[in-house]
Amino acid sequence: MAQRRALLKVILLGDSGVGKTSLMDRYVNKKYSAQYKATIGADFLTKEVEVDGKLVTLQIWDTAGQERFQSLGNSFYRGADCCILVFDVTVAKSFESLDNWRNEFLVQAAVGGPEHFPFVVLGNKVDQEDKRTVSARSGNAWCREHGDVPFYETSAKDATNVDQAFFMAAKLAISRIPEEPPIDIPDVKRLNASYEPQPKGGCCS
Repeated sequence: MAQRRALLKVILLGDSGVGKTSLMDRYVNKKYSAQYKATIGADFLTKEVEVDGKLVTLQIWDTAGQERFQSLGNSFYRGADCCILVFDVTVAKSFESLDNWRNEFLVQAAVGGPEHFPFVVLGNKVDQEDKRTVSARSGNAWCREHGDVPFYETSAKDATNVDQAFFMAAKLAISRIPEEPPIDIPDVKRLNASYEPQPKGGCCS
């Protein structure tokens, strides 16, 4: 018996500079670079993870946060299984933008039952505590108001809560995938073993 591996599409959304690329790189490649390089358009990385005993492939999309790229088209958003909204705890404006990013996603993705679509919210750069302008209480309050969305304070620099946040996204995403019965792959050796050629008639000289 073999089972088809699920491919889960997870999209990172948030203002430019909040650390979306760094979070993805930390999670997938276990790397961090302090050099900022703006994402142009969109890019993705994949990672295999095990969720509740199931091996799944996460396809994580990192998007540009600049306004001129804000509308990437519904073909990009559609097919998403979970959306991770990211803000920078040191930049209040990035937190205030969460509603816009959430609303744009729901419109562009055209998901069925938007009130039940899974989101995860990340307040990134908690390693810069001395520059914080958005409290954990504010982050939690926003998430409660939007349907008890899971909230994590993260740091791509020191890896705080990064694995936990992406694992939660994977868990929420896989919960939307309907159960499929295992694919029955015939045992070729067993079938061949049941075949016995019949002896041919004739005389030996």
